[in-house]
Amino acid sequence: MCRTGCPTQDHESWGACARAARLRVAYCGVGGGDATAQKKWDSELSLYRQARAEGIQPEGTTRNKVLDAMRQSDAAGAAYGRDFAKAVPVKDV
Repeated sequence: MCRTGCPTQDHESWGACARAARLRVAYCGVGGGDATAQKKWDSELSLYRQARAEGIQPEGTTRNKVLDAMRQSDAAGAAYGRDFAKAVPVKDV
């Protein structure tokens, strides 16, 4: 009843064989997520933390929003969201 790749072929069940082989699941996130999505999320949050540490207050935590706030801060020489905000265009009256 062992796994096909078992070198000893002497376990009483497939489960005993798997336990003896110390099989591990590579990644099992909440709800069966995958490691790529988790790494992307962690990377975005890390970038957001970096921006907040510089005094920048992005509109959200996604990479595009954080990078946009960082670019605008660099261009203006002031921290986005704290020292200035985007101006809303005035419509023709």
